[in-house]
Amino acid sequence: MRKSYTAKFKANVAIEAIKEHDTMAGLSSKFEVHRAQIQNWKKEAIDQLPTIFARSKGKREKDNELLVDELYKQIGRLKVENDWLKKKG
Repeated sequence: MRKSYTAKFKANVAIEAIKEHDTMAGLSSKFEVHRAQIQNWKKEAIDQLPTIFARSKGKREKDNELLVDELYKQIGRLKVENDWLKKKG
């Protein structure tokens, strides 16, 4: 049966591999993961680092724009409802 690892575990192992304080064999026995798997996680982490930093700012700006748009829509609906209730009363 195949083992499955959490993203946090993979990240921790990859960080330890990137630090290179211990050998691959040492990391393999410490985390009980095959050396090839550790090398794959390390390579994937190094490859993904630039994209993580590049998209985080853009994503936050896009999320903020969507939030502002949604809030303006809610304000508009509430204003229309409020005006309608004033006319009724």
